[in-house]
Amino acid sequence: MGRGAPQGRRSGGATRGYDRTDRLNELLVRILADEVERIDDDRLGFLTVAGVETDRDLSMARVYVTSDVDDHGLLEALAEHRPRLQRAIGSQARVRRVPPLTFVVDDTVRSADRIEEILRGLAPFDEEE
Repeated sequence: MGRGAPQGRRSGGATRGYDRTDRLNELLVRILADEVERIDDDRLGFLTVAGVETDRDLSMARVYVTSDVDDHGLLEALAEHRPRLQRAIGSQARVRRVPPLTFVVDDTVRSADRIEEILRGLAPFDEEE
């Protein structure tokens, strides 16, 4: 027999430091961000796909979004565009099953802005003395 790759574990996957679902989540963020950019709907405002969390069995994908419009209207608009977004995933990602998308408003930016506002309102220690 000739010399070849050592037998045993194959390289790739979790050996690179991140799991298959992590790679899939990153791919879904890119696909969804590109597709949302193509949608001409003012109800989406300035929409950003902040992240995606997919269950291991692809039973669901939670899509975290931020926008400058009302949360309720944003979620309604995204629900209407869900079939288009799922078709984009089906045609661009190599997955056996496209997980149903659930949209969640990501409040991280709002929370960070609120914390920054509070911190700006605090007087420095030197001024209090």
